[in-house]
Amino acid sequence: MTELFRRDPDAVNIPPFETEDLRQNLSRFLDSPFEDPAGTHPFVGNYKWGVYAFFDYDGEPIYVGQTNERLRTRIRRHLTNQRTDAVAMSVLDPFEVFEIEVWPLPQFQDSNRTDLAARQHLDALERLITDRAVEGSQFKAILNEKDPPPGDLAVETPPSFRARIVSDRVFELRSHPDFRIARRSLILSRLAQVISERKVQGGLRRVLLTQAKRLQWLSARRYEALGGAASVAVEAEGEEV
Repeated sequence: MTELFRRDPDAVNIPPFETEDLRQNLSRFLDSPFEDPAGTHPFVGNYKWGVYAFFDYDGEPIYVGQTNERLRTRIRRHLTNQRTDAVAMSVLDPFEVFEIEVWPLPQFQDSNRTDLAARQHLDALERLITDRAVEGSQFKAILNEKDPPPGDLAVETPPSFRARIVSDRVFELRSHPDFRIARRSLILSRLAQVISERKVQGGLRRVLLTQAKRLQWLSARRYEALGGAASVAVEAEGEEV
């Protein structure tokens, strides 16, 4: 008998496999060295100011955000603590995040949150990354409930770091198209319920529409891959249905 079956399941004091796997891989991502312009290699998650983007299993951009409290703190709040509005409202599903890309702003590492120049630069970078994400999406939309802050400042894209946060084992579990369709349907229904129970702004309805398009695309792709119309059985004459 293996060690697993010798344990009392009620006494196991560790998270489920997928939860622990995400925490480990996310820590590995956030503790990755980043080549700073100053010549140092700090952990990428330790930068206070920066923009981040999440990508799904198809490489589709699904969410863009900014932070001035530390990339590590904000990204963890989305994916492991699940204490952001985006997750709580079923706008963002942590299970869909396959890769993360971050754009740190090392020049503002010592700036506080009231630094106007730093805030304007951060907002401008978020606008730039959001525009590129939307343009690069085949749906021409991402799952953000709100648009980035407006402004006239234009900035160049700084160096970034991108990597996957899903192990091969979790990828095998989650990448099956039927699992993804079921999971996306679940999140879509949760979001629809949130909307039905509250007075919401147009942003949530835009997310609902985008998720519906994403679900339709995934379902259509699966249907066609398995034969499409040719795979549909024909009712026999006189068959009761």
